[in-house]
Amino acid sequence: MPKKIGMVSLGCPKNLVDSEALLGDLGVSGYEMTPDESDADVIIVNTCGFLQSAVKESIDTILEMAGHKTDGRCQRLVVTGCLAERHPEELLQEIPEIDHLLGTKQYPLLKHLLNGPDGSKERNHTHEPAQYFDTPGNRVLTTPFYSAYVKIAEGCSNKCAFCIIPKLRGPIQSRSEESILDEVKQLAARGVREFNLVSQDTTLYGYDIGRKRGLIQLLEAMAKVQGVDWIRLFYNYPTVLTTELMDAIQRIDKVCKYIDVPLQHTHDFMLKHMIRQETEHGVRTMIDALRQRIPGVALRTTFITGFPGETEAHFEHMLDFVKEMQFDHVGVFAYSDEPGTTAFDYSDKVEPEVGAARRDQLMAAQREIALRKNRERVGQTHPALVEGLDTEDGILMLGRLPFQGPDVDGQVILEQCEAEPGDIIPVRITGALDYDLVATPENPN
Repeated sequence: MPKKIGMVSLGCPKNLVDSEALLGDLGVSGYEMTPDESDADVIIVNTCGFLQSAVKESIDTILEMAGHKTDGRCQRLVVTGCLAERHPEELLQEIPEIDHLLGTKQYPLLKHLLNGPDGSKERNHTHEPAQYFDTPGNRVLTTPFYSAYVKIAEGCSNKCAFCIIPKLRGPIQSRSEESILDEVKQLAARGVREFNLVSQDTTLYGYDIGRKRGLIQLLEAMAKVQGVDWIRLFYNYPTVLTTELMDAIQRIDKVCKYIDVPLQHTHDFMLKHMIRQETEHGVRTMIDALRQRIPGVALRTTFITGFPGETEAHFEHMLDFVKEMQFDHVGVFAYSDEPGTTAFDYSDKVEPEVGAARRDQLMAAQREIALRKNRERVGQTHPALVEGLDTEDGILMLGRLPFQGPDVDGQVILEQCEAEPGDIIPVRITGALDYDLVATPENPN
């Protein structure tokens, strides 16, 4: 049976967690991981199918990996994830090199397929019964050893007009608190100090299993686990971000005073058109409550420009909102017209060039805000999670502060720092860049 596994994981952190759990499951089944696809007997491409740009990247990667079936030692090419769920028949027809196609709900099935006969003719497994990793204790971390994403739920029950995810991954299915805590304890025992909670809708965790305080109870329990230092919340839908949850974030020391709340737009017409549940008034009330109940909280959000029906007035409204609210971190995406979404059938489309120009204008405004907020932090002292040497500089150390999430926010450049990666040390901020900060340890060696 093939022994070496190569993996290419594309897309979001939630997809990365699936990849890591799958590698762990195959590892205990006798397979060896290799970072060199040309040396792999089995190559897995865990795809993203959220946007057309991601679809193109996934297809290009599959075709590249298919070349190893002739130029390398690859015996089986496996395609998994959102694109496989979204376009199974097309992928199998256009790329005959694919041996097995699994969607977002069949990852545990793969080890049985690989252990089966090489001559198996069944290629499309996306319609197999759903299976999930409950507690992926043997998960292979591909993130730095001190930081990990923890997926607390599968699927999404929202109906946003621009999003295909509910069709690909189904309605929300919260994991049990016990399974999450088991995973957290195992990761903490391996040296993980920062736990980034992700799902399609983190604030809705527990609602589907009758636990409306589920997220609060999970945070309280995680904070008691030895080795857990930072807990960070990503992907929080605004309408169920309760004041009780805000108070818990403020109360529990190990929960970073940082919250990611994707808003997508600010104008009531656009929010309704997007089939979002919130209103501008509700968003304003939520932001005011966050800042009152969690002093100094760092707010991250995302917006979409060029969504069908967006006029120049709608965009200017959003631009003014961003300037007024002074978010710490903002991501902006130009609308991508995705088949299968509600918005795909809208007739009031905006030219892609207009959406892209508005994105750039909004990001330019946010750059000025970010620099101003960073300058205000000069002189402050914060804990920093040390990440290691700057790979480009080779001399200075890099790290992150509690209000800087991995992969999406800025970093802190650490001068005169001799701490080790994974250490959490107090630092004093001495300088500010557009998105990054400069700091020195409070007690440099």
